[in-house]
Amino acid sequence: MGLNLSINKEIEEYINNHSIKLNTIQKEIISYNESLGDIKKMQISTSQCHFLHLLVKISKIKKILEIGTFTGLSTLTMSLALPDDGSIVTLDKNQKTNEIAINYFRKAGQENKINSITKPALESLKDLNHKMNKFDLVFIDADKENNKNYYNQSLDLINKDGLIIIDNVLWRGEVVDITKLDKLTTSIKELNSYIDNDKRVENMILPLGDGLTICRKI
Repeated sequence: MGLNLSINKEIEEYINNHSIKLNTIQKEIISYNESLGDIKKMQISTSQCHFLHLLVKISKIKKILEIGTFTGLSTLTMSLALPDDGSIVTLDKNQKTNEIAINYFRKAGQENKINSITKPALESLKDLNHKMNKFDLVFIDADKENNKNYYNQSLDLINKDGLIIIDNVLWRGEVVDITKLDKLTTSIKELNSYIDNDKRVENMILPLGDGLTICRKI
């Protein structure tokens, strides 16, 4: 049985140098996030950008829901991969970071594809469910304590074969550390177990960035 390769910084850089090139505005967002201190970790990784870009194109996805916008890197990445008639609804309660993200969307010429909603995501999800909106893909990268709620509500917003992707499911490797009993780590462990036992989906975890769970609704 083959073993997975351990990825160090040099290999990660090599992978990124031999993958899809980011555009100017994506690079600008990454550069801006570097100035934000510790909260820059809320940004997805470059390898996750490559993955989301190809997944949207390969799966011929047209309608995306994103829970957690931050400064817009993941939103913009997926928008750039969408066809001209594609669209993204992105949810985040932070007015300041939403304004920053929207500015980047305009600079990239993607504002017509992206609808940013600024209020608590659980409220927005209830509104979307009430309106019977349906999406091809839901990307969840928000507050971890509510991930189970986001996941369950998202299942009602996709049809059979629809995809849900959740970020940070490996939590810097702390999900396998039995001594880590803090609230965030525990909630992520519980979510991973919950999804693994959920007969409504097929799922797997990819070790990209801080870990991505990919779910297909059965």
